[in-house]
Amino acid sequence: MPRKIAPPHRDDILLAVISVAAGLLLWALGVYSSPSRNLLPDWAALVPLVALGAMEPLRRSAPNLTLAVGTAGVIADQFTVGNLGTVLIFTDLMYAAVVYGKPAMARRLPVTTGLITVAVSIAAVAWLRTPQALMIGVITGIVSFGPALTGATLRNHREAAVAARLRAEQTTLLAEMDRTQAVVAERARMARELHDMVANHLSAIAIHSTAALSIDSPATSREALGVIRENSVQGLAEMRRLIGLLRDSGAGAGEEAVAMPSLDALDALLEQARTNGAASGLGFVLLDGLDDLDRREGRSGREGRSGREGREGREPLPAPVELAAYRIVQESLTNALKHAAPGTVTVRLALTDGLLSVAVDSPYGDRPGPRAPGSGAGLIGMRERAELLGGRFGAGREGTVWRVWAQLPAEEKAVRA
Repeated sequence: MPRKIAPPHRDDILLAVISVAAGLLLWALGVYSSPSRNLLPDWAALVPLVALGAMEPLRRSAPNLTLAVGTAGVIADQFTVGNLGTVLIFTDLMYAAVVYGKPAMARRLPVTTGLITVAVSIAAVAWLRTPQALMIGVITGIVSFGPALTGATLRNHREAAVAARLRAEQTTLLAEMDRTQAVVAERARMARELHDMVANHLSAIAIHSTAALSIDSPATSREALGVIRENSVQGLAEMRRLIGLLRDSGAGAGEEAVAMPSLDALDALLEQARTNGAASGLGFVLLDGLDDLDRREGRSGREGRSGREGREGREPLPAPVELAAYRIVQESLTNALKHAAPGTVTVRLALTDGLLSVAVDSPYGDRPGPRAPGSGAGLIGMRERAELLGGRFGAGREGTVWRVWAQLPAEEKAVRA
């Protein structure tokens, strides 16, 4: 389908009327650009004037057509007495062709008109052999090269302004996307922290409350209530710590924010797991390969260690790595309390080739007694923690064992990258 030409702009119509009226006035007053030419009648100068004036309303919508008609008209004007209005209209059509035409035309016209100006200047000097002949080239440059160069300059400025505006809009859009991603990432991090801190305590509460309800024994009920109370207090403390860290004012007046847990707290974590899992026939062992203190002191993993005792000799790992490893072990122990068969849960730590390896093996099989429901969010959270640090994570059954493992980069620059 042929391209539809847009309606003329109001300013272009006004420009056409004024230009033609000025040309008619000059002709009526007898002001000609080349009065010595008598090849045609004087009124013949009005034909190019009217033809080019009719092109002015189309200067924006059909620049190719207007430039072609304008070029033919200004050439025809040279065979008449000439009209200054015709020349002025042609300069505007040349300017509009560069500003509103296709990019190829906008690039080509300044070069073409510049070459034409040089060629006309050389030809005029060679033909007339007088210095005044250079004026022909100057006039040609003013009529053709000048408007084309002006239009190209304006178009370049417009395109640069549009590009700058687009870059600003893209920068704003990218900033908004970054902000949205940061909010989503922060919400996911908060969800992982909340789940990992509270799920362990709530799982123990659910298991022991179910046991107290299903076993009609005062001793069992008293023991279960003690475990429930201990986990409730610890869970509330963890919640207060998280809320305190999220507040702008810190953990509260007169209180200091509790440090984030690290691998030094694994002994206390396993001791708590032994208490919670005793009723389900679960035992817990920590095989710490980060140092050889256990072997030198002849102490088994079941005996455990408390606080920083026995770990003061090792170099601390980056805080994000220690937190991720601690949370992975914590969530693995929580899953063992909810799903593992009676037996021994083994936690292994090792540091080789700049990688911290964490593995938790729990017995897989039928489990008597109460179970706590699971949603699978724990495995998702552990995988996210490992991948955020550039590590690897896996979980699955291996024979009679359910294994959860992770490899985390233990070097500071790797974690930052």
